[in-house]
Amino acid sequence: MARTRYAPDRGLTARMTATMFLLGLVFVAFIALIIGIGLATHGSTAVIALFAVVLGGGMLIGSLFYSDKIALATAGAQVVTPQQAPELHGIVDRICALADMPKPRVAIAPAGMPNAFATGRNSEHAVLCVTDGLLRSGLTNEELEGVLAHEMSHVAHKDVTVMTIASFLGIIAGLMVRFAFYSELFGGGRRNNNNDNAALMVFAVMIVSVVVYAVSFLLIRLLSRYRELAADRSAALLTGQPSALKSALVKVSQGIGRIPTQDLRAAEGLNAFYFAPAVSFSGGKSLSTLFSTHPSLERRLAELDKVAKQLGQAR
Repeated sequence: MARTRYAPDRGLTARMTATMFLLGLVFVAFIALIIGIGLATHGSTAVIALFAVVLGGGMLIGSLFYSDKIALATAGAQVVTPQQAPELHGIVDRICALADMPKPRVAIAPAGMPNAFATGRNSEHAVLCVTDGLLRSGLTNEELEGVLAHEMSHVAHKDVTVMTIASFLGIIAGLMVRFAFYSELFGGGRRNNNNDNAALMVFAVMIVSVVVYAVSFLLIRLLSRYRELAADRSAALLTGQPSALKSALVKVSQGIGRIPTQDLRAAEGLNAFYFAPAVSFSGGKSLSTLFSTHPSLERRLAELDKVAKQLGQAR
């Protein structure tokens, strides 16, 4: 990882490392079970698993190397020059100077929802995108700087790469469910008494894959919430203005709350990338926390209060 002046958060880093370790354990257990089932089916399940791994690996590599292009196309965003958006570029230049990191491409998305995101596998291939709604939301320069510093922290810490790799297990499990389902659907009519056991094994693959997908989904959501807290903390320490970031969080969250639900649904594909979630889980509080890609607003504000106290003590 390239060194920047973004402060590391050892506590959150340890939790993210533990989450990745758990994902690795689940992956190893999953592969071991699939191999065992494959041996019981004389290799037919192993072929499905191998195809899923190859296809999933291709999807992962493609999403990693083209994440910036995919995100810009999904948002309908256009890269802008310093002449087209001088104030925005000025703030980005200041953040890059503070963080000692390369400047990303800067883009604007034609969306009324106030938000921002950054993506790219590393700082040399990064893009920072803000919406028209964010630029018109009335944020002060200090508040906008806090938002952009948060997004640049994701780039500095290679969060896109981390989350893409973390999602590999879920991709494989999801593909295994589909392949096993279609194998049973199109092969079921040709079964006889000699391969009923194989059908049971295919069903077992589906059950195991569903369980693994669910576990990996929850672990990835947990990892996503950790990285958002880490980005908040890093941005507040870099700019030295946690209060400005707190204010920006409140304003952006309130602005998103005024956007029609159907418009927010259109942005769901980028929800995990956004500074503030466009779409929140509508279940109970505990389930909302469990399934959300972002920590609650209250949690983020409380963590920023801790940063403010830390900065106050340092002075």
